[in-house]
Amino acid sequence: MAVNLTAIKNELLPGLFAVTGKYDMLPKEWDKIFDTHQSKMAFERTTSMRFLGLPQLKNEGAAMSFDNNAGERFLYTAQHIEVALGFAVTRRAIEDNLYKSQFNPSVLNLNDVFAQYKEIVGANVLNSGQTYDSSIGGDGVALFSASHPIDGQTLANTPTVQVDLNESSLINAQVVIGSTFRDNAGILISAKPKMLIVPPALEPVAARLTKTELRPGTGDNDINAIKSVAGGLPNGYLVNHYLTSPYAWFVKTDKKGLIHYARAPYETSMDVDFTTQNLLVGARERYAFSFNDWRAIYGSFPTS
Repeated sequence: MAVNLTAIKNELLPGLFAVTGKYDMLPKEWDKIFDTHQSKMAFERTTSMRFLGLPQLKNEGAAMSFDNNAGERFLYTAQHIEVALGFAVTRRAIEDNLYKSQFNPSVLNLNDVFAQYKEIVGANVLNSGQTYDSSIGGDGVALFSASHPIDGQTLANTPTVQVDLNESSLINAQVVIGSTFRDNAGILISAKPKMLIVPPALEPVAARLTKTELRPGTGDNDINAIKSVAGGLPNGYLVNHYLTSPYAWFVKTDKKGLIHYARAPYETSMDVDFTTQNLLVGARERYAFSFNDWRAIYGSFPTS
């Protein structure tokens, strides 16, 4: 049933002090985590390649070693989703509403609900990051895994035992990022921590860890090593209100790999139904949130 006079019966009469229910929304958060790329395809694919390994010692007069193992190792796929919502409102409800500036039934809050849903979809890449998604593919393990395969070994972007956010665990994450991240041939790469991502419940901890000049939580006169280990955290911390665990925390690195593919932009449309004269309002958008390189982020999922 369309939004009609019964749904706004008190807005038809003069004398209302206020019409409430519309609030300011949280600022955009997903764009601090994901890099946006325009897409013209139904789905997007990325191949992760193996380049050359280390050279080998050569004896005098002997033939040099050859590395012919370069080539494709993993394939990542991102499938776009289509998001849509509409509503109908009677002509009379539009004409007789005396408080259009405070409750405009021809607009409502389409922009806000689409924006918030986008935040939820983006955050779900992290929230579900311990579960392998075969539709994305990649290296055969979840985004956050202690056993990402490369040639000859496995690497981790999560602790073997999930740990709470504290000085020791954050410094360990920074060390792991800066000293163990390698390419598919096992060559050490330059990877640096960039930003701490936390749910609202961990903001006090994140603030103490990243904003104090001296070592947090002690009376020592030591420097705060978090600010300098493996390059520190130049972007500080981000509170993401759409993380579902109050304990999970993440460190975004300077490597590209968390992607928002923009396929069709948010757009609205209006039409009038000829037979009922109801105003029909709708909106749609197409996009995908995904990843194509686990080296873009480190995460821990403690349960308490």
